[in-house]
Amino acid sequence: MRRLVAIGFIWMGCALAWMVLASTIVFRSGETSSDLLEEVKLLWGPPMVQHPPIAQPEPEPVVAGVPASPSAKPPQPEVIIPVDGSDIDVALVLEQRKKGLLWFATYTVDFEGRYTFVNPANGPRTLIMRFPLAADGIVYDAFKVVDHHGKAIDAVVEDGGAKWTKHFAAGERAEYTVVYKSRGTSNWTYAPAEARAPRIKDFALRLSINTPEVDFPAGTISPTEHHVEGGTWQGEWKFDSLIAHAPIGIDLPKKLNPGPLASKITMFAPVSLLFFFFVVAVLAAARSKTLHPMHYFFIGCAFFAFHLLFAYLVDHLPIAPSFALSAVVSVLLVVSYARLFVGWRFALVEMGISQFLYLVLFSFSFFWTGFTGLAVTIGAILTLFLIMQITGRLDWSRATRILREPQPADPPATVRT
Repeated sequence: MRRLVAIGFIWMGCALAWMVLASTIVFRSGETSSDLLEEVKLLWGPPMVQHPPIAQPEPEPVVAGVPASPSAKPPQPEVIIPVDGSDIDVALVLEQRKKGLLWFATYTVDFEGRYTFVNPANGPRTLIMRFPLAADGIVYDAFKVVDHHGKAIDAVVEDGGAKWTKHFAAGERAEYTVVYKSRGTSNWTYAPAEARAPRIKDFALRLSINTPEVDFPAGTISPTEHHVEGGTWQGEWKFDSLIAHAPIGIDLPKKLNPGPLASKITMFAPVSLLFFFFVVAVLAAARSKTLHPMHYFFIGCAFFAFHLLFAYLVDHLPIAPSFALSAVVSVLLVVSYARLFVGWRFALVEMGISQFLYLVLFSFSFFWTGFTGLAVTIGAILTLFLIMQITGRLDWSRATRILREPQPADPPATVRT
């Protein structure tokens, strides 16, 4: 009983050490995550949201110094004329960037939108077209507006948008193309309709991105069709007539972050060690091997070395080499130590394989997002099955009696004179 209490105390001490290490990793990752995110946004811009252009009638000139006529009409509400047709091509290029212990999804975007405007009035009038531009850290390169003849329009950038005017005849149509290059982080969104004009007419948007792993944010419009070709995802949104406030959006895939991964593996390390202690203790009893609580203590330290080394290697190496190197170091520590008191065979087979299963594979299961719990459960059931099969014919009374008996002391060394 005292042996079990001592081993339990050692396990609790290791669990406490892992909790401290996991907290340190979380602190290192969380303390700088917001600062790093702000740095990335300053370099690459925030998540980009593009709104469609609108048209408005040019306001009538007001003559200064002339009082308003008593019979003058009251001010009319602002008239919004939505686009009559949209044909848009968007190409996103994803590039994962690492800062500290975190990866950030950044992208460049090539935008080309062809928009059709119509004067719905019965008479001629001048319309002001306005294409919204985000002012919050978004950089626009090679921005231009051209008409259907390919002639550049002298658009004025002010008040968060590019503006240009044209005199329309009654029912006249005009097409303009807006082109720019920009960049952002995390996700890209296009709002096909303004809140004041939710009807979408003759709309088509084609989007491509250099990765097959894309997702759509909640509340966005799903594509009418999409496919993957040569590692590039291509999707199309096409509507003849639609009333909607929901945007079109793409969430860029997030690379596995070493900081959160290392903290998760470390927090569940006590479960890994508990499995290992249980299996080794049972196998040692079955093979008539004696392990002192101090043996368990040093083995626990070797397990802890895996997580400690992995937590700091990921600062300098990719995740896979860091994981492999940490696993090799920890297994070598345990096997080279255990062969001194249980022999090479038991150290390599029973203890080495057990450590590979309950440290290396257990930790590797955290790479399988969404399947970690299932993998651990299956491993626990298989462990129970194998131990039951191995020890089914074992005389536990004899095995425990051998382990309780004191081991013969080594004969005193002979001193030669």
